[in-house]
Amino acid sequence: MIDTKKTHWLLWPFVWIWNLIAWIVSLTGRLVAVILGLVLMIVGVILTVTVVGALVGIPLIVIGLLLAVRGLW
Repeated sequence: MIDTKKTHWLLWPFVWIWNLIAWIVSLTGRLVAVILGLVLMIVGVILTVTVVGALVGIPLIVIGLLLAVRGLW
């Protein structure tokens, strides 16, 4: 996990998201985290096809990508 005391205050939201994803990976395991990340990315792409769903779809794609990357490395 990344310590918020060592990062600039403007980057705190990104640190919080990365720490949340690290917590999910440690709770579920790497394989489940990668599968969950892929599912979130697929759902995000499906929602992004509709213009209204893009507000929810794009963050889902980003969170799914981060979860998959964290699960792989």
